[in-house]
Amino acid sequence: MKRNISILLMVVVLVAGGCKKKEAVTAGDQKMTIRTQQVHMQEVEQTYEYTAIVEANAVNNIAPLTGGRIDRIYVEVGDRVAKGKVLVQMNENSLKQSKAQLDNLKASFNRIDELYKVGGTSKSDWDAIKTQLEVAQTTYDNLLENTRLISPISGVVTQRNYDSGDLYGGLPVVQVQQITPVKMNINISETLFKKVKVGTPVTVKVDAYGEEEFKGKVSLIYPTMDGATHTFPVEVQLANGDSRVRPGMYARVTINFGTQEHVVVPDEAIFRQQGSGNRYVYVYKDGKVSFNRVEIGRHLGNAYELLSGNVQDGDMVATTGLARLKDGLEVNVEKK
Repeated sequence: MKRNISILLMVVVLVAGGCKKKEAVTAGDQKMTIRTQQVHMQEVEQTYEYTAIVEANAVNNIAPLTGGRIDRIYVEVGDRVAKGKVLVQMNENSLKQSKAQLDNLKASFNRIDELYKVGGTSKSDWDAIKTQLEVAQTTYDNLLENTRLISPISGVVTQRNYDSGDLYGGLPVVQVQQITPVKMNINISETLFKKVKVGTPVTVKVDAYGEEEFKGKVSLIYPTMDGATHTFPVEVQLANGDSRVRPGMYARVTINFGTQEHVVVPDEAIFRQQGSGNRYVYVYKDGKVSFNRVEIGRHLGNAYELLSGNVQDGDMVATTGLARLKDGLEVNVEKK
């Protein structure tokens, strides 16, 4: 009797163990069900936006080469000045002395020159006085340039560091900035460098004017790459005829590089890996999904263009359950 009971217990245990094993296999065979969407190539407009600070097209610091007293300053901050306008008058004492010496040497040279023409003096004497006259003329011209300080550009006075009567102390007496046009410096990636040309049109938005657009163009492309950023510096110029855009303003420069065919995938197909910033797409094929790292470009409504990654035209990509998927996982696809 006891033997029969023992045999019966062994059978129950074996049957129970077999059932658990069968349940475990069945549970392990359950596949995750996902939704997919087919992706396609399409023409995508290649527009890029760059941030920049508006700069004056030219900045001139007006100052004499030597010290002295400032007799008069003719301009104030904010004044518009034309190229060649006298801005500052320095003390003229040295200039007057130089002028008197120059006039005497001119008179002496004229006398020697007449004598030389008739053989009344030697060539060496004529050369000596001519050299003295040339040196005196150069000295006078330099003093004149540093006594009447003129503006080399048309622009706006943006600094005035002295008053009339002050002694010049090293700082520029005034500063003039040319703000018609203005310029902005941006950095173009290595891949786009070959597509940008001098004269390429750009649009500029300035925070001070909201969404209003200003038209500009590429005015200069630097020939060498910035080794730290692997980008090429590019200068953009804005005509700014009405002077509304001012140096120091924050600007956004947009350049259109034309169109290019790229695979476009829906938002929900992009898996963002936490902590790394990397982006991935799961491609479904033959009952499995594969994990593909991608580089995304422009956001196009409810989709992204892919700049790189192993996702091809016509591929089916997973759009649900991305956080639970893994490379090579077998899945079922929900029937539509």
